[in-house]
Amino acid sequence: MLNARGVAVKLVTAVMDDGAYTNIELNKCLRSSDFDDKDRRFLTELVYGTVKSCNILDWYLNKLVNCPIKKIEPLVLNVLRVAVFQLLYLERVPAAAVVDEAVKLAKIFANPGAAQMVNGVLRNFLRKKNQFVLPDNVVDRMALTLWHPRFLVKKWLKYYGVEDTEKLCIFNNEPASLSIRVNTLQITRDALIQELKDNGVEAKKSTISADGIILEKHQNLKNLYDRFGGKFYIQDESSMLVAELLAPEQGQKVLDLCAAPGGKTTHLAQLMQDKGEIIACDIYPHKLELIKNNAQQLGINIIKTQLNDATVLNTDFVDRFDAVLVDAPCSGLGVLRHRAEIRWRRTQENLKVFPPLQTAILTNAAQYVHKDGFLVYSTCTIEQSENHYIVTDFLQKHSNFHLISERQLLPQTDNTDGFYLAKMQRIG
Repeated sequence: MLNARGVAVKLVTAVMDDGAYTNIELNKCLRSSDFDDKDRRFLTELVYGTVKSCNILDWYLNKLVNCPIKKIEPLVLNVLRVAVFQLLYLERVPAAAVVDEAVKLAKIFANPGAAQMVNGVLRNFLRKKNQFVLPDNVVDRMALTLWHPRFLVKKWLKYYGVEDTEKLCIFNNEPASLSIRVNTLQITRDALIQELKDNGVEAKKSTISADGIILEKHQNLKNLYDRFGGKFYIQDESSMLVAELLAPEQGQKVLDLCAAPGGKTTHLAQLMQDKGEIIACDIYPHKLELIKNNAQQLGINIIKTQLNDATVLNTDFVDRFDAVLVDAPCSGLGVLRHRAEIRWRRTQENLKVFPPLQTAILTNAAQYVHKDGFLVYSTCTIEQSENHYIVTDFLQKHSNFHLISERQLLPQTDNTDGFYLAKMQRIG
């Protein structure tokens, strides 16, 4: 039975070496574990902190290990990463305890030789950490100390300047508060907040969304689901604005073209009072099942799922819908505090794949809106090449649409996740 540190190492390995998503792996673990609240918070801090800060952790380790760190067995490397994170940033944890626990974990995950290496590296780190000199240039120093890839820091410095880039990076590194959306088909926001408070959960209204609730102190997710069932859906605050912007009406036909896992889809259904028709599409069958399950849990009946490739024109959809939502696949650079691993999976090169994909989807979506109908385009990124420029280009090529509203939320100025929303209407 592994303690919080041991579980943290396994989760970090799943994320950094096996391609898992931090929030999904951690939530699955927390739902099934018997950890008390103190250990749950510690585990969360270790996992998110280690993943987010792994560039500076590796910078130190590369100076302490006699071989390229990528040659170290992944579990052992992540024992070192988790330990160095604690030694650098968690002053409340005694250094001796950190080293001792890391050595024990190396024995569990590998062998006595690995444990000896871990012991030597960590003790060497404690002796020498104040001797290491960070790079002088602004880009490299900020990238390391603020835990972001160099190319992003360089890009943001050009766009936003030093002060706002620093604020943006700091925001991305902060623990994300848990936000939920009230299921207004079952209960009002005020009533749910009162029920939460009656059960020892510290809850307050979101100032961003009319249906949002912020949980400042809460029990584990399993207990929340067991007690409050379909009365809420876990959703980021800024993403709640999307359905509110589309503002579908009862009885309408609505298309959610990139719908999984169904957060915005079920929000649309709430706003429609579960009256009308919503077609929710995705390219993967297993993701359609997520939409069905979420709708069922919330008691929603008007959502029909359909396997569909949004990049290919579906002639059955042409001129059929009152409202169409394109929550486009994107780089996710607006939600780095939630999805800690994304910062290390994005490169200057792979950012280029998104605009052509988004343009293709939006071009098809426009043909599905009937005259006088509405089209909303949204992303969870702050990259203007995926946002404003996509919509501007679309409007230049589609004179039968006009822009009603456009909004870019930036973490450093709006104190919320980065999100882009544009609402258009077909006029011809």
